[in-house]
Amino acid sequence: VQLQASGGGLVQAGDSLRLSCASSGDTFSGYVVGWFRQAPGKEREFVAGIRWNSRITSYRDSVKGRFTISRDSAKSTVYLQMNSLKPEDTAVYYCAADRNVISSTVRDSRAYDHWGQGTLVTVSS
Repeated sequence: VQLQASGGGLVQAGDSLRLSCASSGDTFSGYVVGWFRQAPGKEREFVAGIRWNSRITSYRDSVKGRFTISRDSAKSTVYLQMNSLKPEDTAVYYCAADRNVISSTVRDSRAYDHWGQGTLVTVSS
């Protein structure tokens, strides 16, 4: 499967953005799809994930209540709705997918073999 991430941009604190991760070459059926982010000088970190078939989701604590991950089967796309954005959310956001991710590894970037190209989110204060 190939992934195409989009939707990043420059916004002010408190604004919203919606990121999209579209698949090609295969559908997301059977995959776990995750969003990760990497800020300058920092390690890549897990943001949110969704198991496509069951729609079970998980989030890092700092985005709970502000971010929502969802999926559209007709478009074979996973979305990350980001509300109440903060300057500390500034990063390049990547989507990733893998069929073999289990609950204990969903937050581990090493568990994902397929990655999109990244989309930059900049939140100004």
